[in-house]
Amino acid sequence: MLTRHLFRLSKFSRGFATHAESFSGLPAALHLRTGQSFKGKSFGAPRSLFGETVFSTSITSYTESMTDPSYRGQILVFTTPMIGNYGVPHNKAPYDSQDVGVVLESKGIQCAAVIVGDVAERFSHYAAVESLASWCKRHNVPGITGVDTRAITTLLRDQGTTLGRVAVGPDSLLPAPDAHEYWDPTMENLVDQVSTKVPYELNPTGDIRVAVLDFGAKANILRSLVRRGAAVTVFPWNYDFNAVRDQFDGLFLTNGPGSPTHLMEAAVNLRKTIQEWNKPIFGLCMGHQVIGMAAGLEAYRMTFGNRGHNQPVLALANSGSIKAGRVYVTSQNHQYALKLQDPFPAGWEPFFINCNDSSVEGIKSTTASGKNVIGVQFHPESAGGPLDTIEMFSDFVNDCKATRLALNLGPRANVQTPIDYPLNVPTKSAPEVTVSA
Repeated sequence: MLTRHLFRLSKFSRGFATHAESFSGLPAALHLRTGQSFKGKSFGAPRSLFGETVFSTSITSYTESMTDPSYRGQILVFTTPMIGNYGVPHNKAPYDSQDVGVVLESKGIQCAAVIVGDVAERFSHYAAVESLASWCKRHNVPGITGVDTRAITTLLRDQGTTLGRVAVGPDSLLPAPDAHEYWDPTMENLVDQVSTKVPYELNPTGDIRVAVLDFGAKANILRSLVRRGAAVTVFPWNYDFNAVRDQFDGLFLTNGPGSPTHLMEAAVNLRKTIQEWNKPIFGLCMGHQVIGMAAGLEAYRMTFGNRGHNQPVLALANSGSIKAGRVYVTSQNHQYALKLQDPFPAGWEPFFINCNDSSVEGIKSTTASGKNVIGVQFHPESAGGPLDTIEMFSDFVNDCKATRLALNLGPRANVQTPIDYPLNVPTKSAPEVTVSA
């Protein structure tokens, strides 16, 4: 009897789901450069475009994935059959010691387009204010629904990440483009498109001062730092940190889109920082690859990359909250990785290895080097995904505090000391997490 009543209650509660705004449903097609085409119907913006077709195995957090700047220029295929069932939240938050201006990972949708098996016609969530279709339309991002995303994913796994064309409306009736007509976004410096253009500060009264090189930072990276008491100054990707490094207690390098080969300027600057500076440095995703290049390792393009919230990595060494021999489940979004070589560059050692494909998931400076530099390919801050490695942010902040005390600098809580920016570079009075799509 109780089970029957609970079933009736659940059916009644579903009646409160909000109808999504009706979308055009124009005929649409996804053409792959390798010759395959998939036909469905459109939602979001009724426009056609080129991009790099990738897939994500994420089961939840489609809003966080779509606003992740690392997806810049990419046609994002979700392997989860239904997308949009909990809508899209209001994307504004305060600038304070707990938040950084947005709820999601940036101010707007960053991916070029989305491909889903079934877009939800109803959405239900207490924080939702609009549907996935209306959100995409508002940000001029096209979507395709009603296609076999499992078949697309199988192709991308077998033949690798592939350039694609989203064709909507009359364009969908035209023949697929010739191979030479496809646009490759990785040929451009996508990091330069999404990085902040001028420095800005968050939580200026924090206990320690951390500099962030913005290669396309997810908001939760900055949020994870300010919530641990750090005063954060975010710099453009190619800013010469060496000019201001003595004013900071640590350096953080963020994630970002595209190929790391466009960031040699940042890698050269970082090499000098590592050689001459003995304070903590932490990088993730693209930041990890830049650290690797500065150390002398080579970055390469993977077949289809790792994108999802379920990537297992094996820790090879102890460091703070990380214990050697443990497997951690991580959130990832990358197409490039560092080559595993033997011997490793002097002063460096592997830190994590991927349990699925044996790719390098982390490197660290050795104890003998006297440095404190760590890079990881995954996202400890998640958003979305597992929180297995979130305490790496605490480890980094604690190391910055310990270094500050070791240098007899004392606490800096509730002290706002202006940063001395060289070259007359102004700071923002109203910071943005990243450049909007």
